[in-house]
Amino acid sequence: MLQLSRPPQYLDTMHCSFSLSLPLILLLLSLPSSIPSASTTNPHHANKQPPINAPKPINTMAPSEAEALFKIMDSMSSDQNWRISHPNPCQPGSSWPGIECKVGKDNYLHVSRLDFGTPPNPTCKKTATFPSQIFALPYLQSVFFFNCFTHTKTTLTVPQNRASPASLQQLSLRSNPALVGPIPPQISTLKSLEILTLSQNRLTGPIPFEIFSLGSLVHLDLSYNMLTGTIPYQLGSLRNLQGLDLSYNMLTGAIPNTIGQLGLLQKFDFSSNSLTGGIPDGIEKLSLLVFMALSNNKLGGQFPKGLEKLQSLQYFILDGNPIHSPLPLEFGKLVKLQELRLADSGYSGTIPESFSQLKNLSTLSLQNNRLTGEIPVGFGSLSHIYHMNLSRNMLGGVVPFNSSFLKRLGRNLDLSGNPGLCLSPSEAHSSKIGVNVCGKNNNASSIQPWKKSQAPSGLSKPLFLFTALCVWGLHQMLFLV
Repeated sequence: MLQLSRPPQYLDTMHCSFSLSLPLILLLLSLPSSIPSASTTNPHHANKQPPINAPKPINTMAPSEAEALFKIMDSMSSDQNWRISHPNPCQPGSSWPGIECKVGKDNYLHVSRLDFGTPPNPTCKKTATFPSQIFALPYLQSVFFFNCFTHTKTTLTVPQNRASPASLQQLSLRSNPALVGPIPPQISTLKSLEILTLSQNRLTGPIPFEIFSLGSLVHLDLSYNMLTGTIPYQLGSLRNLQGLDLSYNMLTGAIPNTIGQLGLLQKFDFSSNSLTGGIPDGIEKLSLLVFMALSNNKLGGQFPKGLEKLQSLQYFILDGNPIHSPLPLEFGKLVKLQELRLADSGYSGTIPESFSQLKNLSTLSLQNNRLTGEIPVGFGSLSHIYHMNLSRNMLGGVVPFNSSFLKRLGRNLDLSGNPGLCLSPSEAHSSKIGVNVCGKNNNASSIQPWKKSQAPSGLSKPLFLFTALCVWGLHQMLFLV
């Protein structure tokens, strides 16, 4: 191997240098540590040192808050031993599932959101009951319990003498069949609430009027419970409310006229209760209203005179009410309507021609009423319609729809149960829509229904009925074949 030799003078120089530096090193080691080092006196390095008084991130929770969280988890979930498996609930990289934390001004981590009930969030054990300790978490903003209280009966409890978290904006308890009892009036202490969802539980009793002191509420959902009593007139004080759902309860009485004070309301659903009276005149003030559902109640009487002012309305659902009046012409002026459902409500008279102006209409349900006259010709030009049900009325005349219209709707068009209606023979092949073909074709497969004025004058009424039954029986036999 080739070796490189160093000249003798290099070795002498290195030996001399080491001999001279050894005393110097020993001297430096013996000096006091207070002597500033070169790096601290170098102005280029001084800027890189942190300020002496700067707080250091703690990235831990306050002991009291951590203990409250451990108690909540111990009572709610048996997925794991949370104290052992996750001793630092908010620690980045090892935080609990279903938990969100934020660093506060005090530089501690605080719980801001909790989710229970569905994976990957913690599931709830059968003995779980509502943990009122959540209100001891001072920085909590949102909490969700979905399908969580299913076996052990529990109630919604808000401590009366404890200061509630000023930060709580959303409280949601949904699909909890073991959540029973009343809505506590103390819920009014949660002054920062913007979203309150207590849906699909088994809550009972009246709606506490105190709930309407929550002036920050934007969305209130109490649907699918067993609430009773009337809708409090204090409803009108929720001036920031945009969504209101009280459907599927057992509420009675009239809709308070104060609903007209909810100027920001975009949706309300009072379906499937036992509400009486009429639609209040105050409705006309809801200029931003997009969705209104009042089906399956006991509402009657006249429509509000200002109905046409609801120019933002897209969905109007009023099925299953004993209205027993003519259809209002004003519906034709609600040009943004996409769904109009007025079935099973005893409407009489003709279908207004103005309904043909609803060019955005996709669903029209008028079945099981007492409507007479002909189908408006303009219905055939409703280009967005995909579902139309006019069945079980007393409509007559020729169906005014061409083959293209009939093909587009297909089975979503139902005109059955209208003895006076018939379909033009030229369109008979397009679709089965529940009406006979006008006149008689070569196969005698369908006939135009008899009208009273068309009954043969030479036949007695019993003979006429007998003849009609025979023809009907022949029709059925041929159809079955």
